[in-house]
Amino acid sequence: MNSVLLAVIGVAMILAGYALYSKYLATRIYRLEPNFATPSHELTDGVDYVPTNKYVLWGHHFTSVAGAAPIVGPAVAVIWGWLPAFLWVTIGTVFFAGMHDMGALWASVRNRGKSMGALSGRYIGARGANLFLVVIFLVLLMVNAAFAVVISGLLVSTPTAVIPTWGAIIVALLIGQAMYRLKWNLAMVSVVGVVSLYALILLGNQFPVSLPESVLGMPANAVWIVLLFVYAAIASVLPVWLLLQPRDYINGLQLFVGLGLLYGSVLLAGRDMVAPAFNSDVPEGTPSLVPLLFVTIACGAISGFHGMVASGTSSKQLDKETDARFVGYFGAVGEGLLALGAIIATTAGYRSLADWESVYTAFNDGGVTAFVDGGGMLMNAGLGLPASLSTTVLATMAVLFAATTMDTGVRLQRFVVQEAGDIMGMRLGKGVATIIVVVVALALTFGAGADGSGGMLIWPLFGTTNQLMAGLTLGIVAVMLLRKKRTIIPVVLPMVFVLVMTVYALFVQLGTFYRDGNWFLFALDLVILVAAVWVIIETVGAMNRARLGEGSEEEEAERAEASGRTP
Repeated sequence: MNSVLLAVIGVAMILAGYALYSKYLATRIYRLEPNFATPSHELTDGVDYVPTNKYVLWGHHFTSVAGAAPIVGPAVAVIWGWLPAFLWVTIGTVFFAGMHDMGALWASVRNRGKSMGALSGRYIGARGANLFLVVIFLVLLMVNAAFAVVISGLLVSTPTAVIPTWGAIIVALLIGQAMYRLKWNLAMVSVVGVVSLYALILLGNQFPVSLPESVLGMPANAVWIVLLFVYAAIASVLPVWLLLQPRDYINGLQLFVGLGLLYGSVLLAGRDMVAPAFNSDVPEGTPSLVPLLFVTIACGAISGFHGMVASGTSSKQLDKETDARFVGYFGAVGEGLLALGAIIATTAGYRSLADWESVYTAFNDGGVTAFVDGGGMLMNAGLGLPASLSTTVLATMAVLFAATTMDTGVRLQRFVVQEAGDIMGMRLGKGVATIIVVVVALALTFGAGADGSGGMLIWPLFGTTNQLMAGLTLGIVAVMLLRKKRTIIPVVLPMVFVLVMTVYALFVQLGTFYRDGNWFLFALDLVILVAAVWVIIETVGAMNRARLGEGSEEEEAERAEASGRTP
């Protein structure tokens, strides 16, 4: 099949989902109200609660949820063939991810910007809330530790990405001042930000930066990991308007420019898909497509991490409740387009089936490297860009998105630590909570050696834990809808599918870890499995109570109070 046809079909499906299905969800299911008093106005503090232009907030939300996962997941999953990955990404984006992200944003906004952990206590129950916090903490720990390792690896392997990676922070700080202090209009901010980023990419391509093999006894990648956590810790306590918002906004624009280059290369190169649609001859040791496909591709189809971002930071910055459609659903659309681009780059970028098979020799091969290499060859063939510049563009794109996810992840995990402290009767400040987060993540990252490989130690469980979080988030949304006497079918059907696939995958992985003698992951998988079953039971009970009408008056009273009127 020609890659151009696949790209056209995929993009059309995803954009049609935004035009049609998101409108249905916004008006008929969530019933977004333009006059609802959002937390950003009600609780404005200039740090976390800041009313924000919906386009700027979309940039923050999109780049925070994207990271490296919508590249890594599809780039790994194509080992089963490009068609299963394509179907899960397109259908998942339209009916799962967009609905989930908009729903999580709506649920948090309707509860004064509370996180999913806090909402689970209100809608699921105290026991469910404690288990929710454990799951959330594990997901964020995996994201922060693993993304630090991924970024450091790219900075070592692609030294031309170093200058644009760190230079983007300076650009973001200046853009923040221009937006909020100098009051530049959004069009000028956008042009200056994107031009500055691509100027840095050109500069980095000419002046690669490589660290010495050893610095203070640490290898180069370990030094980058430490610097990344120092940056993330500082960024996570700064006011969102100063760095987080402008950085994520210009990164969002940069990604769409990058996607434009990638899809433009697909159109001009006109290559066929060299990988099989269904791969019947997968390498030995590759797990079964069902259920592993649905946890290997999380971001790009549906991801629980999105609910954490939506309820952790985005809900606190939403200007109008109706903006949730653009910020939440269209944020998922952007990630779906990135995942689709990753599928095409890793299956049409290589010149032949033999070249592709030489990369995909085992499960978990490929990943970011296959995306950068395959996408670089597509850009070279389609646009005539030099191979080194194409690689720099794609590597920088991957690094910047992983970095924005990481600094948002540290901020979110700080919220979780503070919530856990409140449960235990300890009030933790931002500084103390941030230090706890960074110390735990660094302990995991360097726990297996000075090279930082420990950061990937629990990554095999990220997919299942993340999808478990997605299913439970949809459970909270379903309870809210039941209390409001609204239909829950668009929420419950995806919830059941995700939870069934996730629990199935946990059992499959449990058997794999047992056979491999990996007792640490076996024990952790068992803990997550028990927590999953427990929280699912609690969620079903909460949904049944809501169906019988319990809690509906309380819900209406809070909603009326938040919107400034009497019930």
